[in-house]
Amino acid sequence: MKSKPLKIGNIELCSPALFAPMAGYSDLGARYLARLYGAGLTTSEMVSAKGLIFENKETKKLLEKAENETPFAAQLFASDPEVLFKAVKLLPDGIDIVDINMGCPAPKIVKNGEGSALLKDPVLAGELVAAAVAASSRPVTVKMRLGFEMGDFAADKVARAVEAAGASAVTVHGRYRDQMYAGSVDKKGIRLVRDAVNVPLIANGDVRSVKDYEKMMEETAADGVMIGRGALGNYRIFAEISGKKIDRTEREDILLQVEYLQREYPERIVVNLMKHHVTAYASGKAGVAKEIRDRVHHATNYVELFAVIDEYFKS
Repeated sequence: MKSKPLKIGNIELCSPALFAPMAGYSDLGARYLARLYGAGLTTSEMVSAKGLIFENKETKKLLEKAENETPFAAQLFASDPEVLFKAVKLLPDGIDIVDINMGCPAPKIVKNGEGSALLKDPVLAGELVAAAVAASSRPVTVKMRLGFEMGDFAADKVARAVEAAGASAVTVHGRYRDQMYAGSVDKKGIRLVRDAVNVPLIANGDVRSVKDYEKMMEETAADGVMIGRGALGNYRIFAEISGKKIDRTEREDILLQVEYLQREYPERIVVNLMKHHVTAYASGKAGVAKEIRDRVHHATNYVELFAVIDEYFKS
């Protein structure tokens, strides 16, 4: 399936298949691999606008990027346009796109009026985009869901509001907030957003194969597809979508992730993050997946982590 180039503002992407931001998963190592295999765009884990303003060290660390991450987007969350304006002003060089999170379903985010809570207030959603646009010459994008409560479709109204405020693209995850990650993605709902706006529409949700990607593009008429959980432990999906040859081993991928995480974090954090990633890789190993998950879950240091990698990922 040949796709037309995807352009966000003045930035043309090398592929319409993008790697989704996921808290605790889309870390530096994962993003490096996604780009290595051909993802058109990588985005930081969700970053607090207030954290940036208060110069939180961990917040700043989330904005560090790998050498192959150009273009690179920073995803911010906020509910106050003034706070977002100040945060965008503080973004470091090397950030090419500003993405505003309007889809996170986590209770601790929603209770502060951030993330998917913004789906209940299209006016505020537009004001946040306008603030980000005013603060920087970078393209501003929005990632959202279909609506807050199941059946209360709001994505078209929010999409129109953010487009009017200056958003250069909209990404839609085809679920409602109260679904979290359960149930099937509603491609018809995403298609309705496609019909509501003129800016590029990026579809998101349940894409785990080239066939899924092609169906999503066809059924939603999207300009691009953002892949999240379906790429974990399977970054080569981006190469498969673009028809590139893969000559790296799974083991090499895992070790590269460890290497990049070591640039950011101490041993304890690297080991804890890699538990998620090794578990994702294990899903493709019939008969031993549970054994791998159990072993890596109990790892507390590099010796124990590498013992699991060496035993189950030999090539």
